[in-house]
Amino acid sequence: MSNFGYKICKLNRQSGCIIMRTDIQVGVFDVFIFLGVFQGFFLSWFFIKNVQNNRKANLYQGLFLLSLSLVIFEEWLNNTGYIVKILSLTNFSESLNFALGPLFYLYIRSCLNPEEKQRALIHFIPFFFWLFYLVFAFIQPEEFKYNSYIETKHPDWGYLDVQTTIPDDPLGIRSIVNQLTIIQLISYFSGAILILLKKFRSLNQSVFKTDNEVLIILRNTTVHFLIMVAMFIITKLYFGMRSDIGGYLVASYVSFMIYTTSYQILNRSDFFDRPSSFLSFPSLKYQKSSLSEGDKEMILAKINKEMEEKDYFINNLASLSGLSKQINESSHHVSQVINEKLNKNFFELLAFYRVEHAKKLIRGDKNAKITVDELAELVGYNSKSSFNVAFKKYTLKTPSEYRKSLNNQ
Repeated sequence: MSNFGYKICKLNRQSGCIIMRTDIQVGVFDVFIFLGVFQGFFLSWFFIKNVQNNRKANLYQGLFLLSLSLVIFEEWLNNTGYIVKILSLTNFSESLNFALGPLFYLYIRSCLNPEEKQRALIHFIPFFFWLFYLVFAFIQPEEFKYNSYIETKHPDWGYLDVQTTIPDDPLGIRSIVNQLTIIQLISYFSGAILILLKKFRSLNQSVFKTDNEVLIILRNTTVHFLIMVAMFIITKLYFGMRSDIGGYLVASYVSFMIYTTSYQILNRSDFFDRPSSFLSFPSLKYQKSSLSEGDKEMILAKINKEMEEKDYFINNLASLSGLSKQINESSHHVSQVINEKLNKNFFELLAFYRVEHAKKLIRGDKNAKITVDELAELVGYNSKSSFNVAFKKYTLKTPSEYRKSLNNQ
C-alpha cells in the first residue's frame, strides 16, 4: 500500500489546506478482476465485429459484455482507490445499469427469433435518460466526487468541505438508482425467461433435459445471469443499498465467466487443427485454409445431405454451429464451403431451402388449408413477416400471390 497527499487549498477556510487521501490497495482479487475486465473488452470487440448475416444476437451479446466490463472496471477503480487519481470518471458506468437488462433480453430474443425485426431503441430510453442526467454529477467539483467515493468505501476518512452551485441530483432520483436498477433487471429477466420457456414448450423440450444446442446455451446463460442478479439484490438488501459489496462480488463472478468464455472459444477454434504460430499476423478470411478441393467437395456433400435428406433447415433454431455439429465439421470450414461453393452465406442458404420447401407445400395443398402463419412455422420461420420477406426475395411474390398464380394456371 502506498500513501500520497493531494492538497486542496480552501481560500475561504482559516485552517488553510485539507488532505485528499489517495491510498492505493491492490489485492489478489483486484488483479483477477482487472485482467478479466480487459479480457472482456477484447471478447466484446470480437462479438461486435462478427455482427453479420443478420446475427443481431452477436451485437447484443457484445454490447452486454462491453457494458459489464465497464461496470466492473469502475468497481475495480473504486475498490483499489485508483478512482481518486481520475475523479472525472466517478460514476461513469452508472447509466449502464439500465442497459444490462435490455441487452440480455434482446440477446435471448434474437437467438430464438433471428429473423424478427425489433424496435430495440425503445428499450434503451432509461439508459439514455440516465446518461444525460449524469451530466449534473459530472460537472461537480472534484471534492464533491471524492466525498461520493469515500461515502461508500471509506466513510471514516472524513469529508472535504465543498460548495456547489448546481445540484448533482435535481430530481432527487439518484438516491434510488439501486432500487430502479433492481426493478428493471427483474422486469427484463422475467421477460427473457417467459420467451425462453415458451420456446421450450413449442418444441416439446424439457428445461432440464434437452438436446437442442441453442436452448442449452440460452438456459445456461440465463442461469448465470440469474446468479449475478441474485448476488446484487441479496447483498444490497443485507448490507444496505449504498454498500458496494454486491458490486465487488458480481465483478469477481463476471471475471470468472469471462475467463471460461475465453476458454470455450479457444477450445472450439480450428486454430490448432493446422500449423499455426502466435508470431504470425492474422490472414485474410479463408486465405490460408487447410481445406483441399477434395475436402470442400466432401463437406459440401455433407451439407447437401443434411439439408435435403434430413431437412435441417426446418429447425427454427438452425444455426451455423448447429449444422457444423451435425456433420462433424468446424464452423469455419462449413462457412467457407458455403461461401465458396454456393456463393451464399449460411442464412441465405437456410432461406433458400425454406422457400423451396414452402413452394412444395403450397403446390401440394390443393384446398389451401394451410395458412401463411402455419406455412412459416412448418418451414422453420418464427414469424410470418420474416417468411414473407424471404419468400418474395426468391420468388418475387408473397406466399399468397404464389398460391394464386398456381390456381390461375
